[in-house]
Amino acid sequence: MKRIVVTGIGCISSLGHNCAEFSEALLAGQCGIAPITLLDTSEFRVKIAAEVKDYDERNHFSEQQIKKIDRYAQFNILASREAVKDAGLEIDKKTSERTAVVQGTGIGGQRTQESGYRKLFTEGAKRLHPFTIPKLIPSSGASWVSIDLGITGPSFSTTSACSSSSHAIGMALLMLRSGIADVAVTGGSEAQITFATLKAWEGLRVMDSTACRPFSLQRGGMVLGEGAGTIILETLDHALARGARIYAELSGLGMSSDAHDMLQPDPAGAGRAIKLALADAGISPEAVDYINAHGTGTKQNDSSESKAINTVFGAHAKKIAVSSTKSMHGHALGAAAALESIATIIAIREQTALPTINFLDKDPECELDFVPNSARPMTINTALSNSFAFGGLNAVLVFRKFNNE
Repeated sequence: MKRIVVTGIGCISSLGHNCAEFSEALLAGQCGIAPITLLDTSEFRVKIAAEVKDYDERNHFSEQQIKKIDRYAQFNILASREAVKDAGLEIDKKTSERTAVVQGTGIGGQRTQESGYRKLFTEGAKRLHPFTIPKLIPSSGASWVSIDLGITGPSFSTTSACSSSSHAIGMALLMLRSGIADVAVTGGSEAQITFATLKAWEGLRVMDSTACRPFSLQRGGMVLGEGAGTIILETLDHALARGARIYAELSGLGMSSDAHDMLQPDPAGAGRAIKLALADAGISPEAVDYINAHGTGTKQNDSSESKAINTVFGAHAKKIAVSSTKSMHGHALGAAAALESIATIIAIREQTALPTINFLDKDPECELDFVPNSARPMTINTALSNSFAFGGLNAVLVFRKFNNE
């Protein structure tokens, strides 16, 4: 089976506009969650989110492009530009045809859709801008990445709620293994901090109004975030042939469905995805050093994920460092797994377990080592990135420290 490696990373999030800022903030345990500035929150109970701060689209796109590209797709493009540059990847006619674009999003151009509804139902508009449909469709992010970078290989989007970009990365892995492509520009993007979206999430009663405290006894729910993350995947042969720097190896993928409930997670489904990922990577549970958990901060998710980890890993579970970086960059929904995959790669690169910040007291239902509040230097050879979405859509990725022996 072909080995697949990571040669480039790029992101934009509440922790910074690039991966250098993202990495520095994660290692320092900084929090990107703050009062919302993108809209008036006077009618909301929840007034905090993990916004991309100080973002001015005019610094990156022309006026004509802004008319055509939703905020979420703009994030997609910026993260992908950075990742391609970081990988030192030259996209010419030959590489273009052998490069895939697979990007995930949970909801797509929500800002465009909401703006259209407001014009129709509130302002009495008789028609909408002709670019409305191409701006709001969930596949526009992948399309714009391929257009911006000149990539003519397979290009599509995945949508599976909070697992969207994990599934995207997983599909890219399978495509490279199968020989369909040599390179993949993959990850995900989201920009859903809008009036209607926030009202909808408030209606679910799963959001915390003060902070995100995954796995802590005092946790009160999730905090919405936004942003994008892109990783460059290549077959090992392709990467070595061009002398690429290699961050890590993506060695395993596990996917499952709870087939249980739209909102209540089932530990058995999450456990199956973890077991399948370990089997795909050809490793034993004892080989895992670190897990970047899904860790949303809700009562149900965190206890369910803890149970799944304890069940799969048994006695070894207590030896694994587990953290939720959502405590810092918020829950970016369809972009979450992309940002968390990059966080996992950073943990391997820096040989440091990233912290779960805002952690107060232990919850007896979440008995694991959650690396509370401060990063911890340690040996990390093998790490998991967990994604467990609404509807029981589970995806787990296995990243390993690269060794070409």
